[in-house]
Amino acid sequence: MSNLSSFVKRIRDIMRNDAGINGDAQRIEQIAWMLFLKVYDAKEQDWEISDDSYVSIIPDNCRWYNWAHDDHSGKAMTGDKLLDFVNNTLFPTLKGLNVTPETPIKKSIVRTTFEDANQYMKDGVLLRQVINIIDELDLSDYEESHAFGEIYESILRELQSAGSSGEFYTPRAVTDFMAKMINPQIGEKVADFACGTGGFLTSWLKELAPKIETTQDQEQYNDSIYGIEKKQFPYMLCITNMLLHDIDIPKVYHDNSLTKDVLDYTVDDQFDVILMNPPYGGSEKNDVKNHFPDDLASSETADLFMSVIMYRLKENGRAAVILPDGFLFGTDNAKVAIKKKLLSEFNLHTIVRMPHSVFAPYTSITTNILFFDKTHPTQETWFYRLDMPEGYKNFSKTKPMKLEHFTPVMEWWNDRKEITIDGFDKSKKYTVEELAARTYNIDLCGYPHEEEEILPPKELIQQYQEKRASLNADIDRILAQITEILGIDIAEDDK
Repeated sequence: MSNLSSFVKRIRDIMRNDAGINGDAQRIEQIAWMLFLKVYDAKEQDWEISDDSYVSIIPDNCRWYNWAHDDHSGKAMTGDKLLDFVNNTLFPTLKGLNVTPETPIKKSIVRTTFEDANQYMKDGVLLRQVINIIDELDLSDYEESHAFGEIYESILRELQSAGSSGEFYTPRAVTDFMAKMINPQIGEKVADFACGTGGFLTSWLKELAPKIETTQDQEQYNDSIYGIEKKQFPYMLCITNMLLHDIDIPKVYHDNSLTKDVLDYTVDDQFDVILMNPPYGGSEKNDVKNHFPDDLASSETADLFMSVIMYRLKENGRAAVILPDGFLFGTDNAKVAIKKKLLSEFNLHTIVRMPHSVFAPYTSITTNILFFDKTHPTQETWFYRLDMPEGYKNFSKTKPMKLEHFTPVMEWWNDRKEITIDGFDKSKKYTVEELAARTYNIDLCGYPHEEEEILPPKELIQQYQEKRASLNADIDRILAQITEILGIDIAEDDK
């Protein structure tokens, strides 16, 4: 393809003229299903070469090369004929593919990918133009395929500014840093139970790839990822992402990690490593709480995911998880119970406080990375405050966070020292007894000179609700201590 760098811009310019495309989110979703079919077609051609008995799950007339490829003979479908085929043959066929429990994953993903996919374009001529640009990609060429992997990253980055779809993308600098600190090893399996577009999984693969030395290593590498994604659109993007990274059998499932009883998990459901940025501030149906022990049944999705992570991490396994500030300072019953479990059953060795706007423009809520392993109970926890890089007031779409911005914490990681700047702790070690004495409010080594930021109303309300719950829990606890000391039974006095 002559001009790979203008790939997204060329498609965007065409789609702007189509009355069916309303905004960035629909445009990216439209590109996504076409890219999936193009990438899957390239994979199928490889599979047919390596396996003479390979039979596609997609009927011949619906395979990309038969309806989308333009051989410039003038026979390629376009206009109303193309629109009719896509709307009334292609989509119904792919949504209705016969899939059984015996269907191999690399085939069943086609139907799962299309279950809730949408075709928005209304102009068949413009649709043909977009298809032709996508068909120009030569994914059999290693250099071009690799270059397209970078282009795909840019498509995923655009999700950050595509309305509510932004929640599916964790900045690559953050996923790369976490994978680097986790230090993957051949033979280990990583899981992300809310994997979005697969950012953590691809960072894991990138970090693991240089360690491949034998054919067996390669097989273990190919089998080293596991993901679950609840929402259809990011699931589709993730599957395509995995295929682009040469994971022919992507063990990524369209499901909800919170709808299984955590007490039912066995050793077979556990993983060596968990890398995650759990959704936070989200809402689940009330009955989701029924899948958790009463003391861990929080109404906050991030808390519920923390419980899933703790039940699904192997003995001697390790994890890196992004959580909002509310988890650190929260002292309501569920958060305290989760933190007690974390500190008593796991080794929470490091918490990295991240600067604000890392996830801008999707959210302004400040976040933290918790590193822990299942080796022994926590004895001490290090906190490290990662300050905003020099010359930056905020991160933004044009000035995103880069891996190099993590250099200070990477240099500190293997030679840990307590650091105080202007009388404020930047890095400090706390014993588990000190954390417990704070009633598990572990909001430590925070940002002393943080400017007051005006948050969007929904985030502001959420932040106030978390702080109110935390304060109420503190007040209830203090009142209980006072009444116990005074020997007063408030329940009796109220009668």
